[in-house]
Amino acid sequence: MKNEKSMKNQKMYEPGDKMIYLIRDNYDLLQILGCFGINLGFGDKTVSEVCQEQHVDVYTFLTVVNFTINGYKDFDDAERLSVPTLMQYLRASHQYYLGFELPFIRKELADALDENDNLAKLIMRLYDEYARSIQNHMRYEEKNVFPYVEKLLKGNMSTEYDIDTYSRHHGQTDKKLGELKSIIIKYLPSNVQRNNQLMAALYDLYNCESFLTQHASVEDEIFIPAIRHLETKSKQSDVSAKISSMINKNPEAGEALSKREKDVIICVVQGMSNKEIADTLYISTNTVITHRRNIAKKLQIHSPAGLTIYAIVNNLVDISSVKL
Repeated sequence: MKNEKSMKNQKMYEPGDKMIYLIRDNYDLLQILGCFGINLGFGDKTVSEVCQEQHVDVYTFLTVVNFTINGYKDFDDAERLSVPTLMQYLRASHQYYLGFELPFIRKELADALDENDNLAKLIMRLYDEYARSIQNHMRYEEKNVFPYVEKLLKGNMSTEYDIDTYSRHHGQTDKKLGELKSIIIKYLPSNVQRNNQLMAALYDLYNCESFLTQHASVEDEIFIPAIRHLETKSKQSDVSAKISSMINKNPEAGEALSKREKDVIICVVQGMSNKEIADTLYISTNTVITHRRNIAKKLQIHSPAGLTIYAIVNNLVDISSVKL
């Protein structure tokens, strides 16, 4: 596990850097590459070339890499982050830990411990509780968070759930792992034959804790802000769509504007008074007032400015003829 000082001394990686250099400098990135679905065998190609060939968003990949290696989180444009790419990364991380890493460490511990020893049994029980808490956390994300984000990407904004609901309940790595490591180091009697196995299992426990903490930090510092930005955009689009719908909405059956009412709207848009409209259309002023009252009722538009927008959108007048 790298200390904070060494992390801060790492360079910031860019699209033009060769991918092999990233791995040479930070072998921990091999696991990150796997979670992004990037396969080996890329030769001397750059980060940009490898990501493009393997259909991974370059900006999002480097944002995660520079954050995990350097702690750099001041990425300049949340809108450029690819949410589908982040989802792929997080889901693959879940699959790796639930399907491989946690079962593998359990087997290491079981092989290193005496199954007849009561303390060993308690250690296995504590590990199982830890693994179960990680499993529950990740399955909650799979069941609730990811489907919510997928709907959000399709423009379906939920009124019952948002990313802040998830953020408030998003914790770091379970404390049981710290207790487990401490018990193994301080109290577990070991023999020469099993000591190497136990050391290897303990080493993997430390690496597991480090990567899961990193995984949670990526969610907190990159994924959650990206979804907040997506929610804001979705809300803005929803408001715009509602305004557009109100403007473009055709009157319902039985409430369609008559030709005379459309004529009145055109006159209003041209800035005529009720008397001028009456003279132009050869009708009485009272009839003009009645028409305007009916127009307001049908369209739910009461101002000349609103009628002007309606007339332009519905091609009753040309925008070039309107005095703005």
